[in-house]
Parts: sequence; structure tokens; C-alpha cells
Amino acid sequence: MSKKTMTLTDNATGRTAELPVHKGTAGPEVVDITRLYRDMGVFTFDPGFVATGSCRSSITYIDGDAGKLWYRGYPIEQLAEKSNYLEIAYLLLYGDLPVRQELENFENIIRHHTMINETLKSFFDGFHYNAHPMAIMVGVVGSLSAFYHDSIDIHNPRHREISAHRMIAKMPTIAAASYKHNIGEPFIYPRNDLDYCANFLSMMFATPCEPYEPDPIAVKAVNLLFILHADHEQNASTSTVRLAGSSQANPFACIASGIASLWGPAHGGANEAVLDMLRQIGDVSNIDKYILKAKDPDDPFRLMGFGHRVYKNHDPRATIIRQICHEVLENIADTDNPMFELALRLEQVALEDEYFVERKLYPNVDFYSGIIYQALNIPATMFTVMFAIARTVGWVAHWMEMMDDPDQRIGRPRQIYTGAPQRDYVPLDKR
Repeated sequence: MSKKTMTLTDNATGRTAELPVHKGTAGPEVVDITRLYRDMGVFTFDPGFVATGSCRSSITYIDGDAGKLWYRGYPIEQLAEKSNYLEIAYLLLYGDLPVRQELENFENIIRHHTMINETLKSFFDGFHYNAHPMAIMVGVVGSLSAFYHDSIDIHNPRHREISAHRMIAKMPTIAAASYKHNIGEPFIYPRNDLDYCANFLSMMFATPCEPYEPDPIAVKAVNLLFILHADHEQNASTSTVRLAGSSQANPFACIASGIASLWGPAHGGANEAVLDMLRQIGDVSNIDKYILKAKDPDDPFRLMGFGHRVYKNHDPRATIIRQICHEVLENIADTDNPMFELALRLEQVALEDEYFVERKLYPNVDFYSGIIYQALNIPATMFTVMFAIARTVGWVAHWMEMMDDPDQRIGRPRQIYTGAPQRDYVPLDKR
């Protein structure tokens, strides 16, 4: 960290504060305001924390202006092309790419943690038959500390590691069971002969009635989507996990809080909103009309899945996922489904229309992921669940990093109080 400082002066009182300025490996400099209240008697106000660094982290870096996304320093483009999800999981957890033996050991650990306690099956039965899978996920994941309480001492590094492995391994099993409960089919046990993504598809779509082998293109698509969604810096759900963890809550409760945060349509539900938009447009013949509506600032209609709050140029994940989206549509999808034709035509218009090009409103990862999941026959209610499976490793990586941080403190944001001034209580008979 540099010893550069910034001097802040209150013109009204003349009081000054010397604020340290820190510089990370990449990204803008950060002003340390830890002592601001002590020295100046004021707090900062930053709704949504859009200009606030809440922690130090070495896991993920985003440059929204340049369209960069790194995991542990590795560009997402290289990882998506050459790696697989469990190798990415190892990288995010431990900081470096594994050698062959390390990866084999890690894969073996995850493979043999995929089963869930049999008693949990009766817990699923307690949910209404048509409960939303994300509601089930929040409840079941939060309950895991009641089943795996042998290793939830958050001050024990080995316990933290075991809990991390368990969550990465069991999340696909819980997710698939949530889906099976929702549609009334029997749960399918994990298969140790399948890799991570193929095993998930098996638990989703297999039945006891006949053999099931996942389509290789479907496995490839899910693997890529899981890689692209594995982490994304201090987003809402990751920040929620960190905030819950700062109170020293057990790791399963922390991850359940992240799932709850992800459930919001402004976060994990964006790809489902894309399909809702396509249904609203309805037909290719209506595209021009809806493009005009999207350009009209007075019209409430918005094109979902275009542009990104962080990426001001292009979403690097969208560039990667576009190719597999087209591969899935060409080889797996129902070619008679008008929604796919509509999506491809809308993509073409957005990439060529001057209005969208000038404003850099390119299709983002949510646009393509929703289309892919639809083509793989994964229902819309499971889209956010898929996101949760992928993001689990990012959540646990941030949680483990936070627990190792000697400067970690309980999160306690402050506020601007806008309520009534001090007043005296009036007895009921005198009001």
C-alpha cells in the first residue's frame, strides 16, 4: 500500500483530515475514510455503495470501462476457453491453478461430498408441492448446519475448508432435488462416474424408469455458464454473504443469505426477465415496434438483457457465451420454437442498430443465458437456481478470504436520520 494521502478541508470550520490513499494491483485509487468521523465529525453518504470499497480482495477484478473480468488475475476469456468449472472453483478457493494431482484430489473430494443426508429428503416434503425452487434452496441450504455441525467452527481453517467443499458439492444435488419436488418426480442420486455438470443434468432430468446420458453440448454449455457466473466481485449477493459472515454466522447461514439476495429480480432474475420480454414482443414481426418503444424515453418498455451496470463498453462474458448459445440452438433446441428465432433477430438488430451501438447497449450474459437454459428445457423458475449453483464457489471464496482477514470487523453501515426530532411521550388519554 502506498503512503499517499488526500487532504480534506471543511470550509465552514477549517478542520482538516489527512486521508490515506491506497492503490491495489489494478483499478482506481481508494481513499481510506476510516478516520473521517473521528477527525471531521461526518459520515459519507453513498446509496447502493456505488463508490465505496467495502473490503480488500484478491479474488476477482472488473474493469467495466475496458470490459475486463479476471479471476485471480486470469482473463475470463482464457479460462472459459481452456478450463472447466471445478478447476475454476479450485482457483477461486486457493488462489492458483492446480497441478494435475491437486485437481484430481479436489475433484475426488467434491465427487464424494455430493450426497445429502437422507433425513433432508423429509425436509423437502415439508414444502408445498409447487413451491418456488429458490424458496426451497434458501430453506434447505440454511438448514445444513443442523446436519453438518461437525465442522462449522469458523475459527478453524480446516473446518472452513470442509464446509466450503460440502457446499460446492451439495448445491447441485439440492438444486436438482428442489426441481424434482416442484414437478413431483422422485429424487435422483448423484453419480460418481459423471463430472460436475453432467452429474447435475442427470439429477435434473433422469428418472428411475430408463437410462439417461447427458448431451455433451448441454454439458459444455452448463460448464461454460457456471464458469462465467462463478464470481463477479462485490455484487449484492456476495456483499450479503460477507455482511452475514462478519457477524460470525455459520457458513451455511451465510450462503443461504446470499441465495436470498440473489433471488431478487434486479440481481439473479435478470435472465428470466429476458424471456418475459421475448414473450411480450411475441413475434419477429413486432420487433420494429418494440425497438421504437425502447428508444422512446417516455415509454416504460425496456429491452432486458442489453447493457450492464458495471460494463460500460461490453460484457466480456456475453462475447464468450454467444458462440455456445448459437451452438445449442443449432444442435439441441426445438427449431420450431419461435422464441429462439425472435431472440436471434433481436440480437442482430441490437448489434447493428446505430442507437444501440452508440450507447453500447450490447446483449449481455443474461440475454444469452436465459435463451440457453430455455433451449436445454430448464424451466424459468430454475434460472436463478442455476446462478446460485455457479456462484456458490464465489461466495465461499469471499467468505474464506474474509475470515482470514485480520482487519475483518462486523459490518455496520451508518445512515442519515430523517425522522422526527426528539419529542416527549404523550399518555394515551391525552393524545
